[in-house]
Amino acid sequence: MKIGITCYPLIGGSGILATALGHELARAGHEVHFFSSSKPVRLDLSQPRIFFHEVVVNEYSLFRYPDYTLPLAVKMAKVAREKQLDIFHVHYAVPHATAAYLARQMLGQNSPRIVTTLHGTDTTLLGQDPSYREAIEHALKESDAITTVSENLRKETLATFGLKKEVEVIPNFFIPSAPKRSRSELRRELGVGDEEFLVVHTSNVRPLKRIDLLLRVFAAAQKKHAMRLLILAGNSFAPYDQLIDELALRSRVIVRENVIEVEDYLSAADAGLYTSETESFGLSILETLFHARPVVAFRVGGIPEVVTQGKSGFLHPFADIEAMAASLSRLAESPELARRLGECGLREATAKFSAERIVPLYEKLYQRLVRQN
Repeated sequence: MKIGITCYPLIGGSGILATALGHELARAGHEVHFFSSSKPVRLDLSQPRIFFHEVVVNEYSLFRYPDYTLPLAVKMAKVAREKQLDIFHVHYAVPHATAAYLARQMLGQNSPRIVTTLHGTDTTLLGQDPSYREAIEHALKESDAITTVSENLRKETLATFGLKKEVEVIPNFFIPSAPKRSRSELRRELGVGDEEFLVVHTSNVRPLKRIDLLLRVFAAAQKKHAMRLLILAGNSFAPYDQLIDELALRSRVIVRENVIEVEDYLSAADAGLYTSETESFGLSILETLFHARPVVAFRVGGIPEVVTQGKSGFLHPFADIEAMAASLSRLAESPELARRLGECGLREATAKFSAERIVPLYEKLYQRLVRQN
């Protein structure tokens, strides 16, 4: 098949998932075309059967704000016509599914089928905004298939939008790679001793990730047991600098911004800490589990579908700082417990969220839609 994938190019769960899916589809023999405003950060263009089509956003004086949807739609239609694409697989409804719908209107008969994968923001944030709600509903209704990355998000989507079609759950997956540097080497680079307990957090540090609570949980935990916190931030961490000083954590917190290859750092850590107020799945959490590290997180959204309480980590009610801190301290005080939970997490993640299990689900969906065309 010939598949067009549209995603955001920056560090974030949806773009990482879309890129990994494209890589796996190409390895399986499919031709994959990516559409985005710039090359997705993890896209490997040296791999056979992968192509990238940059969408250029021009700033015309006629428009007060630059428009992305129309240039994207035109690019998708042009490539679909020239390459005879079978599928448009778009990640996020707005603006990507809207652009796919416009492209299909341009193409007419025998245009690609549209698969829209929701990662959370369309439903949990934009879906609550009347400025976007009808546009998202329209994009979803015009999609030939809708998938969500968790059962929790599926239920939220059905409750938020007036959909009369099936919404399928196809979870995220992850493919771990071998670390390029050893654990000892990385810990030396970070200034962390071999015996120090290192907690890791990786995210785009947007407001929903609740970095304020992350720092407060860590501050409470490190009073009980000495530890360090490594934050791998996909965006600027500057808004939280003042809080680090207020909590007297300057010497205990290490921040690395815009790290693309996070896996080496995950292997150098001892546990993961995640404090989102909402999370449809939590790809960073899955990455942590795949590196056999236990996770401490709030019991929100789709996280309980990824982390098993007491087996691969500890889950607590949202904003229960003391309970989170106690679990983190418990792991720091018992390396054997942390090791056991981490190994269990790896086994569960491999069984439920491997590429070998998830990618064929997308292939079957594509094949079903193409047969219907």
